[in-house]
Amino acid sequence: MAIEVSERAVSRIKELAMKRQTPDAFFRIGIRGGGCSGLSYFVDFAETADPKDKVFEFGPADAPDAKVKVLIDRKSYLFLNGTQVDWKSELMKTGFEFHNPLAGRTCSCGESFSV
Repeated sequence: MAIEVSERAVSRIKELAMKRQTPDAFFRIGIRGGGCSGLSYFVDFAETADPKDKVFEFGPADAPDAKVKVLIDRKSYLFLNGTQVDWKSELMKTGFEFHNPLAGRTCSCGESFSV
């Protein structure tokens, strides 16, 4: 298994990278301790990949410039394997949404989980 990133999420990542004026930056997805369920998701941009990072590419096959490179450190990957990442823009919530099959319990806001 790996992770999946929706077309909407890829588009939003590209937008954010352009706003930051770092169109070639990597998009890092990870977890850290915290949140009301024990573990919380985080996203960030990175200029380089660490040697132990897993690197994934998402986007249209026929448009290499529209692809994004996603980094996940090994520890986070243990908890994110199989996760689907989407972008939602709704009245009550706007942001990246994680659909994690390994999450045993999630909080109501979707920002944290436990295994």
